Parts: sequence; structure tokens; C-alpha cells
Amino acid sequence: MDSSINLVAVYVADFIGVLLLLVILMTKGWNLPTRRRESAIMLLLILATLIDCLVDPFVFLSDGKSGLLNSIIVVFGNSILYIYNLIVGGGMLALIVLHINKRISRFQLVVVCLITIGETLLLILNLFYPLVFSVDENNVYRRGAGYAVFIIAAVYLLGYALFVYFIARIRDDSVRYFPVWQFVIPVSLGVGCQTLFYGISTQPVSFAVAFCGLLVCLQNECIYMDKLTGVYNRYEFDMLLRKYSHSKINTIGAIMLDMNDFKSINDHYSHEEGDRALVAMANILNEATENQAIIIRYAGDEFVIILRKATHEMLDCCCKRISEGIDAYNSGSGKPYALSAAMGYDIFELGKDKGNDFLRRIDELMYENKKNYYLEHDRRS
Repeated sequence: MDSSINLVAVYVADFIGVLLLLVILMTKGWNLPTRRRESAIMLLLILATLIDCLVDPFVFLSDGKSGLLNSIIVVFGNSILYIYNLIVGGGMLALIVLHINKRISRFQLVVVCLITIGETLLLILNLFYPLVFSVDENNVYRRGAGYAVFIIAAVYLLGYALFVYFIARIRDDSVRYFPVWQFVIPVSLGVGCQTLFYGISTQPVSFAVAFCGLLVCLQNECIYMDKLTGVYNRYEFDMLLRKYSHSKINTIGAIMLDMNDFKSINDHYSHEEGDRALVAMANILNEATENQAIIIRYAGDEFVIILRKATHEMLDCCCKRISEGIDAYNSGSGKPYALSAAMGYDIFELGKDKGNDFLRRIDELMYENKKNYYLEHDRRS
């Protein structure tokens, strides 16, 4: 073992990391309401980080010590630490993409799978031919040329995830809740300290701290989420109006949508089925707006869709896509009822129109549309 390695500092740092992660696991802080896939990814990342913090001190302890057991710990321990970097890169990409786009594209899935398979095969090959790292007869670990592959892959995955985030941030202000900086800053500081001060290990604990910050921010976002549908709630709408009134944005577009005959779904097919209809409508709105709008469940079966810097043509196109999405759902759902919605929309001039006046205007337009619907459809049918 290198005499400059401070084992006490390594043990303390990893112990703090383990303690933080165990608290998250015991309190189920990783569980995000209405976001099961994101919660599953967070649980995977936390468990992987816990293993990283537990393996790290054993690797440092066995480095440079003779014996077969120490050799096994150094070889397989370092392999696990390399795999962890891959899991974090791919996991963060999946988390950010799911949070923003609600789905992972085939291209993104293929890229992550190829990188995962390639690096896993490289680590297996490294057991026979030391390309990534080597362990000499004294069990001293040394990096190999293949080390650069893992660094490049990790930087690419995290860099691409940040790119997706910043593009989304430009087009959709609601992603301000996603804690990218709360993750990037602790990890950068931890990696930087470990690089500058040889003999300590701050990287594993920095990931534990980063995940604590990330989860606090995501749980805070849940305050502004509707627990049933997963879209934003009335609190988010009020906050957006206040925020936009002090921003440089001149106009926003908004659509008020109210589901037709929603009461009949509750009355004839149960309130549980009514809940499923609300969730289906929220999914239709997400797909129709292609995540370029902020969707809010305003009250009951009413939704408000906010588009920044919108024009009447953009609102027309958005309403058309929503109608087409509803028709597509009805044709393939197999439900004994059909979803339908009345919509009203207009442009809101910030600084001129008050929030209540604006809501009243699109509400009136929506009810005008609903009135026309009931001229052709009997409420009692």
C-alpha cells in the first residue's frame, strides 16, 4: 500500500456516504409520487452508489498488500468501481430524459446499450489482458490505456444528459425544478478534491451527497404535481403567472380544456374509471404538446395548457393535435365510452391582462365550445 494513502480519511468519507444513502433508503426518499419509472432509476442509482461506498475502502486497504485475497479484492473491486461509473452515466441520462420527455427514444436506448455492452466486455477482457488497469505482483493498481474509454463514455453520457436538459430548459421553464446543478456541483467538487489531494477518496461520498440534493429537489417538485395524473397542479399555475409577470416574455398562449360528459363516466362506470380517464387525458395532452408546453390540472376535469411566446396559429395547431390524440385514443382504447373535450384558447399579454381576466376569457371560450358540443350530444344519453 502506498504510504501516502490516508486510510482514515477514506474510511470516514465512505462511512458518511453509506450513512446518507441508508437514510434515503430507510425513509424511501427515492420514491417519487406518480413517477414510478423515475423512482426505479433513482433506487438503482442509490443502491449502486451504496455498493460503491462499501467497496471503495476495501480496495484502498488491499492495494499494495500481498496475498491472493488482496489480489482478488483489488481486481474485482476496481472492476466494480468502473462499472459504477457506467451505471451513473447511463442512469442519469435515463432519469433526465424520462423526466423531461416522459420516454426514452430508440436511439438513446441503443446508444446506452452499446456503451454498456462494450465496457462490460472490456472489463471481462481486462481480467486476462490488462487493458483498462493492471495489478502487479505486489497488488498495486495502475491505470491502463483502456481507462480513457471509460472516462470518454462517462463524459459523453453525462454531457448528453446535460445537453437534453438545457435544450428543454430553453423551451420549457417548468424543468427549472430538475436539480441538475445540485448533482453536478457536488460530484465535480468530489472528483476535483480526489484528483488534487492524492491519498483521499471523496468521489464516492460526493455522489451520495449529490443524490441527496437531487432527491430533495425532486420531492420539492412533487408539491407542484397533481398526484393522480402526474401533470402540474394549481400551485404551479399561480407561480408561473407570478414568474411570467416579472420576466422578459411579452406574451403567452393558454388553452382551457374541460372533458365532456365526465360525470357520466363516474356515474356509469365508477370513480376509479373516471380517474383512469383523467390519466388518459393527461397522457394525450403530454403527447400532443410534445413536452413543449406546461400542462396543469386546474380543477376536477379541467386542464390548462401554457405555451410560451405562442401565436394563434400555434394554439390552433396544438388544439388540432389534442383532438387527433383523443380520436386515436378512442379508436384503440376498447373502453365502453369515448373521451371528448371542449377547448378555449387565447393569447395573454403579460403586464396588460390580469390573471383572473385572462382565465375568465379562455373559460368563456371553452364553454362556448362545450355549448356547441351539447347541441349535438344529449347530456342524458
